Amino acid sequence: MTILDEIVSETRAALESALDRDAVAAGAAGDAPPTRSLIKALDGPGHFRVIAEFKRKSPSGGEIRPGSTPQEVVLAYEAAGAAAISCLTNQTYFGGTLQDLKAVKASVEIPVLRKDFVVDRRQLLEARGAGADAVLLIAECLPGQALDDLAGEALALGLDVLLEIHDRDELPRALSWTEQHPSQVRLGINNRNLRTMTTDLGHIEALLPQLPNPSKVVAESGLRESADLARMQRAGIRNGLIGEHLMRQPDPGAALSDLLSGS
Repeated sequence: MTILDEIVSETRAALESALDRDAVAAGAAGDAPPTRSLIKALDGPGHFRVIAEFKRKSPSGGEIRPGSTPQEVVLAYEAAGAAAISCLTNQTYFGGTLQDLKAVKASVEIPVLRKDFVVDRRQLLEARGAGADAVLLIAECLPGQALDDLAGEALALGLDVLLEIHDRDELPRALSWTEQHPSQVRLGINNRNLRTMTTDLGHIEALLPQLPNPSKVVAESGLRESADLARMQRAGIRNGLIGEHLMRQPDPGAALSDLLSGS
């Protein structure tokens, strides 16, 4: 069993153990305020627009910033020019919670993405109720009709979708969503293989011939230096999601500012 299989299995087990989760999540989602557009934020001015991420640990990076609280970090991200904030809500593997998501939403004026391994509509309701403006959907975790069902449900709730792929064969169904819903769905390409946890910036470059519009793609994983951002820009990509590198720095906001100023 790979780490991805393990995470998805643990997520499903946690959902099954919370029998009253559906009603609670639905109630919270119904009371949620209007969302902010992640897609508009990513298409804003600037050479390179970044979704800056808050996370305490990860399976690939181990402990990154244990015990940290969201408010100070995400306010610094916003001041440094982040287009949006990504907040991990998986506790077992990433040290995140829905309370973190709520704290992030209460702290910033830019869009907030719930980043988790979403496999059930209840997680979408939770995201909406906790204040998320967008959710991550990972194609590799959602075979067949599952991806279409959850993407459709997310849009119906008013959530934008960052639709992540890694493998080339996942691209056609992801592009069908971005082409039909360009103002609500953005393609993300993860340079990290979630089964082996290896990262290669060249991965996204290898997919370029199949991308109709690289400027509407979010590069995920492996962005650590201004040179990496410049490399993506040369490929026509102007959106990136950056987490671990920033969270390991003494001042994550200053680190983001340095990256953006050098790109």
